Amino acid sequence: MAEPSSGGRRDWDQLELHPRIRAAVSRVNLLDLEKCKWLDGDLRLSLGCPLLDQLLRGGLPVGGITELAGESGAGKTQLALQLCLSVQFPRQHGGLSSGAVFISTEDSFPSKRLQQLIVGQRCLRQDVPEELVRSLRFSDNIYVEHAADLAALQKCLTQRVPLLLARGTVRLLVVDSVAALFRCEFEADDWVNRARELTGLSSTLRHLSDQFGAAVLCINQVTDVFSSDGSLGPLSSGVAPALGLTWANMVTIRLMMHRLREQVSQSGQCSALRRLEVVFAPHLARDGCHVAVWMEGVRGVQRPESS
Repeated sequence: MAEPSSGGRRDWDQLELHPRIRAAVSRVNLLDLEKCKWLDGDLRLSLGCPLLDQLLRGGLPVGGITELAGESGAGKTQLALQLCLSVQFPRQHGGLSSGAVFISTEDSFPSKRLQQLIVGQRCLRQDVPEELVRSLRFSDNIYVEHAADLAALQKCLTQRVPLLLARGTVRLLVVDSVAALFRCEFEADDWVNRARELTGLSSTLRHLSDQFGAAVLCINQVTDVFSSDGSLGPLSSGVAPALGLTWANMVTIRLMMHRLREQVSQSGQCSALRRLEVVFAPHLARDGCHVAVWMEGVRGVQRPESS
């Protein structure tokens, strides 16, 4: 990975892009780009649930980096998959009329769960005409990559992903998870090199988002905390997002999901109750809402009842 320039950002023009990618980018009409709504910072990607969208004032912003952190089993990947489907809907239904790139750095891609969510879209998205849901070929518009190390991730982000973005094929980029590679490649005392790599990664993600008008979601792991002033941590948990202050200063929005002990029931289904919280965001209050993971997807729960 190239060294960051002063100020913590690398020069986008110095990235080693494939010639075809540069050619595709050069064909983008700047006058057309100026008319795009995402340049005004108003475009949002719906989470597929009115309560969740209300919490985030419309959904994930197009621009910057949104982080979703939480313990294993909290529902982070479930929500990321749901966004990969939501992005394919037209703008009038909260989507971006485009596809998604899902980069997995840990487990294999949960294709079986994705198929369940696709089948459940008619139940989850009752605000969308049924014929429109049936017409969308969801699985054809999700591009899955696996990055086993930082070099593979960097190659993916500087070669294959920009080409898809430049063509307009995708408008959502998911990295699941960003912490996995850093935890296995760096020792605890090697914080200088880790900070440099984190800065380079965040700079690349921001450039992709800003250059092509894409929503970026980075899933993060958590670490136990024993004392904190609460400025960068969650509202109600003994854990904090991994990767420390270096990464925290790079993300635009930090969300956290917690799996609670309560259970909720609905239409014969049972789910562990979760809580989605806004830890920090420039346009959002520090707030949260309860959610549950059903067969058809992740939904907000207004008044959870313990079973």
